[in-house]
Amino acid sequence: MPKLKVDGVEVEVPAGATVLQACEAAGKEIPRFCYHERLSIAGNCRMCLVEVKPGPPKPQASCALPAADNQEVRTDSPMVKKAREGVMEFLLINHPLDCPICDQGGECDLQDQSIAYGKGHSRYDENKRAVTEKYMGPIVKTVMTRCIQCTRCVRFAEEVAGVEEIGAIYRGENMQIVSYMEKAVTSELSGNVVDLCPVGALTSKPYAFEARPWELRKTPSIDVMDAVGTNIRIDSRGRQVLRVLPRVNDDVNEEWASDKTRHAVDGLVRKRLDRPFVRGADGKLVPATWEEAFRAIAAVNAGSSVAAIAGDYVEAEAMYAAKALLASLGSDLLEGRQTGLAYDVSSLSAVNFNSTIAGIETADAILIVGSNLRWEAPLVNTRIRKAIKKGARVYGIGAPVDLTYKVEWLGDDMSVLANLPQAVADLFGKAERPAIIVGGGALKLDGVHGAALAFASQFNLVREGWNGFNVLHFSASRMAGLVLGYAQAGGIATVADKAPKLLFLLGADEVDFTAFGAAFKVYVGHHGDKGAHAADVILPGAAYTEKSGTWMNLEGRVQRGERAVFPPGDAREDWTIFRALSDVLGKTLPFDTLGALRAKMGAAHPELAEEGLVAFPWAPPSLPASPLGVAGYPIKDFYLTGSIGRASPTMQRCSAELLHGEQFLEAAE
Repeated sequence: MPKLKVDGVEVEVPAGATVLQACEAAGKEIPRFCYHERLSIAGNCRMCLVEVKPGPPKPQASCALPAADNQEVRTDSPMVKKAREGVMEFLLINHPLDCPICDQGGECDLQDQSIAYGKGHSRYDENKRAVTEKYMGPIVKTVMTRCIQCTRCVRFAEEVAGVEEIGAIYRGENMQIVSYMEKAVTSELSGNVVDLCPVGALTSKPYAFEARPWELRKTPSIDVMDAVGTNIRIDSRGRQVLRVLPRVNDDVNEEWASDKTRHAVDGLVRKRLDRPFVRGADGKLVPATWEEAFRAIAAVNAGSSVAAIAGDYVEAEAMYAAKALLASLGSDLLEGRQTGLAYDVSSLSAVNFNSTIAGIETADAILIVGSNLRWEAPLVNTRIRKAIKKGARVYGIGAPVDLTYKVEWLGDDMSVLANLPQAVADLFGKAERPAIIVGGGALKLDGVHGAALAFASQFNLVREGWNGFNVLHFSASRMAGLVLGYAQAGGIATVADKAPKLLFLLGADEVDFTAFGAAFKVYVGHHGDKGAHAADVILPGAAYTEKSGTWMNLEGRVQRGERAVFPPGDAREDWTIFRALSDVLGKTLPFDTLGALRAKMGAAHPELAEEGLVAFPWAPPSLPASPLGVAGYPIKDFYLTGSIGRASPTMQRCSAELLHGEQFLEAAE
């Protein structure tokens, strides 16, 4: 481990560390534009110059200089100060004076560093050059005259997103960053280049000219667009969410977020349910008061013939409140797998992502079974890209799809899982950290779950310090629902067979409602989507940005989000709806506050009591292992999954343009 001095302070850094990292370890701030901790080193901007002895008597780029023993680094010498002022002067030569109209204003690295390290005046008298705007799709807005060619976006597209559609053309002063053929970038992670851009060259197109950062209230929360549990920050003004940004969590999402996470939020103000509705004698839904809606439900006289189906976005508190109400009525008909999945849940470790999201990047042999990871969990997909860079081999069973990395597809019939080619079996037999990832498309078929567990046993996937058996869920509510018992043997078909007289739909929009034709349906949700159309009574609930909630992600990590804004109109938080309804039904629930509810839930289900990763003991069930059939991927359209995505104009355009090839003409500016 090299030892060196930074401004007279001795510091020891790991082997392979750079001088820039050594300076930061010593508590020194080093300005930079091109360097980023999660991207390869480019050394483009030269802003990180320092003076190093022994060495040539000139400033050196600290981001690309390895730290070595006995180096003496100066970050505050006159030479360094003059060099940084000169670099900043060159960077600003062609940069337009757009700060008053630039969306990056207030959170711009160039603004901050020009004040901290610039000269304060310019000696440049020539005409500034300008660059024509480039088209990068419905997510990213470009003003390329502002670009300083740091190439962060280029490196992100190639190294993290795996879609090599952003690059540089021309040379020298004429260099320009463009997308391939100036077409839309087809990555589901393209919005991250906006965060990476240190100037205002790449900004968010849906958020353009909406607000300044100091106007926004910032609330930490958890994303519900998939089961990864991306840590997010909700930026709101008044009663409206204006944008969502990722928070850093190295165990979950690092610092990335999918485009659906970022930009589905404009669907939160469209197609909202803001008052109760009751279906009248003429078959039409008419507005009602809460009292009228509750009386209509109480009039059903269902007794214990009651069921509840949880949707994809629901938090644990709402599911627990609904479960408690059903228990008071004498029913345990709970189900959360609304699309018909019916896999065995007798052991939660057998339906968990046991390798963990961060751990899967250390696997050296991976078998993906019936899962389009790029759509079902984009930020798990980026981890597997990192595993491949470390030498992992990836195989797939299912219809071939572009996962942005090399996959050796073994066929689309699940029977391959029980009869692997000998070369593949030999590789998994020798692997030190083998892993299997089973998707929802595969779990829908009989025998796949058992065959996957047999695969885990055959190749010793569960060993000391490593568990390579993984099930990939695609719904944010799924793992917490399984903990709470939202799973019947036989799945939703079992619930339908018991023909409940009263059916609660907790934001469930993907159910086959024809199977419950005789049931009195009560929809508790926030959007006028499929579930609301089928309901006899609609009780308006709160979206994930409008309530404090607990979610468990696909690896069993319990996380909590805070309320950013209030629900519209007469809508209420979901658990309060069930608490109020319990009074009308004469079965008053034993909690009046969120804290009391969480205390009851934690006592009944200790896994949900505190935030953190839950360790489910490995206890696989014995299941039939004769897989047959071709798995279809559960997500047909990445952008239009769920009621929020379907209500979002941005997601609608992304789907039309990026997936279905529609062309949108841009007005000249």
